[in-house]
Amino acid sequence: MLKTTRHRARQLIVVIAALAAAGATAFFFVQPAAGHGTATSPPSRQYSCWERWGDDHLNPDMADTDPMCAQAWQANPNTMWNWNGLLREGMAGQHESRIPDNQLCSGGRAEGGRYNSLDAAGAWHTTPLNNNFTLHYEDTAVHGGDYYWVYVSKQGYDATTDALDWADLERVVSTGVYEPGEAVDIPVSAPGRTGRHVVYVVWQASHIDQAFYSCSDVWFGGGGPTDPPTDPTEEPTDPTDPPTDPTDPPADLSCAATTSVNSWGSGATVTVTVRNTGTRTVNSWMLHWAWASGSTAAVSSIWNASHSTMGGMQMAAPVGWNQTIAAGGSVSFGFNVNGALSTMPEIDCLPS
Repeated sequence: MLKTTRHRARQLIVVIAALAAAGATAFFFVQPAAGHGTATSPPSRQYSCWERWGDDHLNPDMADTDPMCAQAWQANPNTMWNWNGLLREGMAGQHESRIPDNQLCSGGRAEGGRYNSLDAAGAWHTTPLNNNFTLHYEDTAVHGGDYYWVYVSKQGYDATTDALDWADLERVVSTGVYEPGEAVDIPVSAPGRTGRHVVYVVWQASHIDQAFYSCSDVWFGGGGPTDPPTDPTEEPTDPTDPPTDPTDPPADLSCAATTSVNSWGSGATVTVTVRNTGTRTVNSWMLHWAWASGSTAAVSSIWNASHSTMGGMQMAAPVGWNQTIAAGGSVSFGFNVNGALSTMPEIDCLPS
């Protein structure tokens, strides 16, 4: 029997820090309430691209062997880097009426259009599955879920030529509550389907009215496409095609991050400044870094940015109001660390 959905209080935590000196001004920092997560088995489109190309995103083979990920990377690198942030707020459970057809995989062009490329029809990389399978959802922020809705495309739908509509889907699972920290492994049955299909998931997080959306491309039965879909040795020999690495961002779109660390031994406060070092406006940015080998440092709280992890990679993204940086401009955010930290490792900044 399914668990019963519960009502939860929604809170925004505001941390107030006042300077100790007489007459000092108080500064207000808002701790973002955002959660993070996506389907990782079968992997969502953005997670699947990150899994294969996250450490190899400048490899020109991506354009030939994985063209759908390549077009997503070219449209916005943060589609891949911010794989767990595809969300909408205030949906009040009205997903099927408020997410338009042809925009399901992007959550209705969520997050300022960061994920629009996921709606593109094409030969997305598929995961082979049996008709009875277990879907694993990664709740990286450990917020729990009021429910998960799992849909599978109907037989006859062709994701290579047709962007996803609600009429293309059948809802096959509606769960109840998942508690924070509870493993999300959902049994799914999709009988009568063969070949290429899409598994669509709606996750209603429990901490606030925040819904996440994902498309996972799968193949039921035998006869699946080969991987890679084309022979990588048959690359264009014309040196003018392409004239430059198609995965490289334009030369005038760039950013950099600098840090200052206030350490107290068992912890530290880090202030990060993200600067637009190019001549074009940065519409969004993503930072990533890895702690030094043997480090015990861990982000305990963050303000004016969102934080997520994947394996040993740490990632920080803007919270909305500070995602755009004019040429020559900068934005700042900060976070507290548990564990000894005297200097920050090198931080990579990816603009879009």
